[in-house]
Amino acid sequence: MPELPEVETVRRTLAPAVGLRVLEVWTSGLPLRLNHPVPTAALRDATLGRTIEAVRRWGKYLLIDLCDRLVPGPASMLVHLGMSGRLRLMDASQPRPAHTHVALALAAGRARTPTVELRYSDPRRFGVVDLVVRGQERAHPALAGLGVDPLHDGLTGELLYTASRGVRRGIKLFLLDQGVLAGVGNIYASEALWVARIRPGMQARLLTRPRAEALAQAVHEVFARALEHGGTSLRDFVNADGLEGENAHYLHVYDRAGQPCPRAECGQLIRRTVVQGRSTFHCPRCQRR
Repeated sequence: MPELPEVETVRRTLAPAVGLRVLEVWTSGLPLRLNHPVPTAALRDATLGRTIEAVRRWGKYLLIDLCDRLVPGPASMLVHLGMSGRLRLMDASQPRPAHTHVALALAAGRARTPTVELRYSDPRRFGVVDLVVRGQERAHPALAGLGVDPLHDGLTGELLYTASRGVRRGIKLFLLDQGVLAGVGNIYASEALWVARIRPGMQARLLTRPRAEALAQAVHEVFARALEHGGTSLRDFVNADGLEGENAHYLHVYDRAGQPCPRAECGQLIRRTVVQGRSTFHCPRCQRR
């Protein structure tokens, strides 16, 4: 599932859509996550004739802001990529990819013929396309329980230390809790714990202030590294231009089981374990505490 760096990469590569006007709206009529259908009629009402004002992100969710000075009720289109979703800007004359579920035809200024389409495709249909009222995002159930966004809200060691008090779950599961940190997923939890030299199974309540500070810095480090390389493409992820990210080549431990730890002074073989059904990768020497 795309994590914060991948969704942020999509957000950045959607920049050419800002300022374009929605001329047409098309949906497949098929339901997405939890059999929830795309609200076609409401989507048309909220987007037709309106201009994309901005593209925002909160954790793993994208918010596409639409506005029109002549139409009241500013709305945002909410998108979650799920397991296999792609949100792409494509030439309007190109055939829509298989499994496309939403397409917004866009044009600049007063043009009446679309030049590009913003297309959401999702073979596994585990994503989300919905609407939220701008300024009332917390009212949407998908956003109501989200915690701190590490890029926007200033993740600190003190925040992690305070949130971990009394938590008896392993530290990796603590990092994956979207109510604590919005956007951290399986890949970057493993990576950050390796950078901070923390064992994934250590109970979160044992996190000290110094180690919490090291972990916060590690999250920032692995996110910055991933963004520099356009995100991690393991199977389905591409940015809005259709390009894969290159960060898979720069991962420290994730999917590196049996390979030597990249720390020059270590060389211990990376180990894979399974924690609540999720692959976890760590160095048994560097992360033994």
